[in-house]
Amino acid sequence: MALEEKAFYRESPTTKPATLNCPFCRTQDTYDLRWMVRKKVEQLPRGADERDRARFAKFLSYMVLMDDKAMCKNMRCRKRFDISGIKTMAFI
Repeated sequence: MALEEKAFYRESPTTKPATLNCPFCRTQDTYDLRWMVRKKVEQLPRGADERDRARFAKFLSYMVLMDDKAMCKNMRCRKRFDISGIKTMAFI
């Protein structure tokens, strides 16, 4: 039986700043975006077979963007807008 992909990673949430433009009021500001960091574990988990060993060799550490919308920081606007121009996944 193959192991779940989660067995090969350690997950931890983090925030990173990004400069975004509000499409409604055109205000540019820095927003803290939430990311899930998935770091590859150092050793193969117990109970792994040959297929798991091959999969483990190919895996890399990466980050996934958790937020898909941001709220404008301009007090007159305050509208929610889609985050664009930022990759949703980044390899570490």
